Amino acid sequence: MINTILLAATQPTVPQTISWSPQVAAIISASCLLILLIASRSIKYPQVGAKLPVNLPGLGSPSVGTFVASMAFGHVVGAGIVLGLSNLGWLS
Repeated sequence: MINTILLAATQPTVPQTISWSPQVAAIISASCLLILLIASRSIKYPQVGAKLPVNLPGLGSPSVGTFVASMAFGHVVGAGIVLGLSNLGWLS
């Protein structure tokens, strides 16, 4: 059975979040590229495994796993940046 105190603590509405815009896209894209640059230099073996079919300038040819992991973490970091900036009122 659900405790009524827990139900009283839940929020009845969803807080307003920022809508998609070119600013949001630029922030998430920049964070993905930054994380890719950091990951290619900090992962112990970034070029082990299946390689990307293209050479990225300054990175060589990272593995598919490195690229996918960097993009996933870049989206997480970018979403945090967007939410933080929108809570500060710098993004609308």
